[in-house]
Amino acid sequence: MPPATAPSRILIIRPSALGDVARTVPALVSLKQAFPNARIDWVVEQGFEPIIEHHPALNLAIPFPKKAVKQALKRLNPGPFLEFLRTLRRGRYDAVFDLQGLARSGLMTWATGAANRYGLADARECAHLAYNHKAVADIELHTVERMLAVVSLAGVEPVRDMRLYSASQAAKQVANLGWTAERFAVLAPTSRWPGKQWPSDRFASLAVYLASRGIHVAVVGAASERGQCGGLIEVAKSQPKVHDLIGTTPLDHLLALIERASLVVANDSAALHIAVGFNRPLVALFGPTRVHRVGPYRRESDVLQIIRKDDVLDHKNDRSGMELMRRLTTQSVIEACDQRLHMHV
Repeated sequence: MPPATAPSRILIIRPSALGDVARTVPALVSLKQAFPNARIDWVVEQGFEPIIEHHPALNLAIPFPKKAVKQALKRLNPGPFLEFLRTLRRGRYDAVFDLQGLARSGLMTWATGAANRYGLADARECAHLAYNHKAVADIELHTVERMLAVVSLAGVEPVRDMRLYSASQAAKQVANLGWTAERFAVLAPTSRWPGKQWPSDRFASLAVYLASRGIHVAVVGAASERGQCGGLIEVAKSQPKVHDLIGTTPLDHLLALIERASLVVANDSAALHIAVGFNRPLVALFGPTRVHRVGPYRRESDVLQIIRKDDVLDHKNDRSGMELMRRLTTQSVIEACDQRLHMHV
């Protein structure tokens, strides 16, 4: 139910994952439109701040030191986590929206002491016990819609605005790369799960094709993910239009890079949700994922996926997931890229 009075200090709790943080922005925009005079802060995993900190609706991105907290808890030292919870309580929030729905975020919500604490009725790991306002939302709804159901409990009209904002300094540094003044594609070939990875050799073939058409190619990923990109790394050594940026692109630079891109090709990963946030042409490569629940929001037409009747959609099952990803041929992806770049073979 809506609060008796308009909240003046609002906290959003959505620490991770990176793609999920990007697609939580509509909840922020909705709250700001409903309560324009309220201060709105956001708990986000340390290192992820650039994806939201420049949004005009946000007052403060509060970094959650997840790694430090986990390391301390492994040593049976709850001190860092308790101090973080005390920091949240000192924020004197009167409305808190847990859009993560896990035990840790539930504890954060409860620790604020806020009079109004909102979350999903089916939040996992008993997180729902921390809320005094619980939204019932069908599990088959897109995750963005489920989060908007939570803010709607406060009498908020949903605003489905996914727009992201990059840092001006990062944009200048990306512009200084030179080739970014020309048309370029961002390829994001990595994923935490092998079952979500389109084969590296096919990404390499795609890079060669795009370069042959005069399109620069930026290959992005974390330094720890270089092992997933062997074919692309080799192509970058011999193709001057293919640029190996793996492990050299901080998050603020990645945002600025995607914002300028003529095309983004990505597995089911954060890069595709960032592309949605900047409204870029997109080819999203999907295998064992329920697109209607977690795909690019309102961009289902940009998804390439081949699902058959008896397929098991389990991204943690490497074997079945990789089989689904292999169904996406190099030619089909090239054709999708051509359509978005308005090129003719």
